[in-house]
Amino acid sequence: MTIVGNGEGKVEDLAGAVPLAGPEGGGGGGLVLPEDVVAELAGRLAERAGSGEPVTLTGPGGLLTGVIGQILRAGLAAELDAHLDGAADSGNRRNGSSVKTLNTEVGPVRVEVPRDRDGSFDPLLVPKQARRTGGLDAVIISLYAKGLSVRDIARHVRQTTGVDLSHDTVSRVTDTALDEMREWQSRPLEDFYPVIYVDALIAKVRDGSAVRNKAVNIAVGIDADGAKHVLGIWVASAEGAKAWAQALAQLRNRGLEQVLFVCCDGLSGLGDEITATWPSATVQTCTVHLIRRSLGYASYTDRKVMAAGLRNVYTAADADAAFAALAEFADTPVGRKYPAAAAVWERAWDRFIPFLEYPPAIRRVLYTTNAIESFNREMRKVLKTRTQFPNDDSVIKTLWLAIVDTEEKRAEQRARQAGKPASERNVQPRLIEGHITQGWAEAWGEMAARWPDRFADRR
Repeated sequence: MTIVGNGEGKVEDLAGAVPLAGPEGGGGGGLVLPEDVVAELAGRLAERAGSGEPVTLTGPGGLLTGVIGQILRAGLAAELDAHLDGAADSGNRRNGSSVKTLNTEVGPVRVEVPRDRDGSFDPLLVPKQARRTGGLDAVIISLYAKGLSVRDIARHVRQTTGVDLSHDTVSRVTDTALDEMREWQSRPLEDFYPVIYVDALIAKVRDGSAVRNKAVNIAVGIDADGAKHVLGIWVASAEGAKAWAQALAQLRNRGLEQVLFVCCDGLSGLGDEITATWPSATVQTCTVHLIRRSLGYASYTDRKVMAAGLRNVYTAADADAAFAALAEFADTPVGRKYPAAAAVWERAWDRFIPFLEYPPAIRRVLYTTNAIESFNREMRKVLKTRTQFPNDDSVIKTLWLAIVDTEEKRAEQRARQAGKPASERNVQPRLIEGHITQGWAEAWGEMAARWPDRFADRR
């Protein structure tokens, strides 16, 4: 029989207990308390509120921290009873208790841990050396994934729960994700990804006594089923072809042997590194990057007109028609006003025109980078939240945790609305992992028809 202390007496026999929340509230399978215990707690809260005393649920002196402390105390006592009963002939018996503070997600809890004479008691409820619960660790990691710094997390936990954590402690908790992150970063890949997008973001990282802008190189691939996956994240001192060469070699070493298209931003020398890694791959300069660079030369009032003029270039039937459309654009008032906009396309022409050789479905896959842009936008938000990162691992860890956190949050939203009609659902799709490329079935058919030898043994 489990005994739960209440400070003035003891309440026993948890049979007939009622759940704190019913199935409607999502509390099924959670902690249950006897009705008389709940009534007594409610009465005490009412008395305290009526007398003008502060009523708090969490933090030091809060209702939940007190209840958790009492239940843990009773549970530890029950654990020791079971331990002593299992070794009744050994002469082992109780030997007092030690007091420790257990930091939880609702605040610090004072716990009395019983001891036995021969020191063989190893509690499971509150393990030896434990100073925090897994729930508090999960809160810390979740806050880190949202871009909060170690100092901000320590301040937030102190303000909301009353738990005072050192910066080193917070850092050690977040470092527990490093092993999982490194395992993810080195996981084996499928041997064939038809399309890969490579791009770079910028993060401020401490380097010795200075803070420098470093490139965060990200590769996203589309697998044979049309699902997108983040293949890897690497931090380099600067965005350059040599840094990408190392990243691409790592992808090859992890099992990625064949690629049809690699879409990139036209970085000097990057195309040569891509073809050195996958000789049969087609290097495609990202059309969205070209448009964005051209619009960067125009004033806000001229951008709409410029975008309409450039549309005729990348929607042309073939390379000759595209060249004529570019010449026509350069001769328009906005083209003459901003000659550098047309020059962007001229410099990247050799890497752009392969795009025009393919049927419409393949073009849409290569051009439509909405999911990639949405992913990059979310990652930029995470990087901008932090003024600086202490090291390269911290950047990768933060972005990886942000991906995991966002995907879990969106999955929970989809699960809550799973039974609703499609017209009533308002949840966001997957951020990137497993996001199915629109029009992929048609594009796959066109690729298989164009390169039958490379698709012979594939689905």
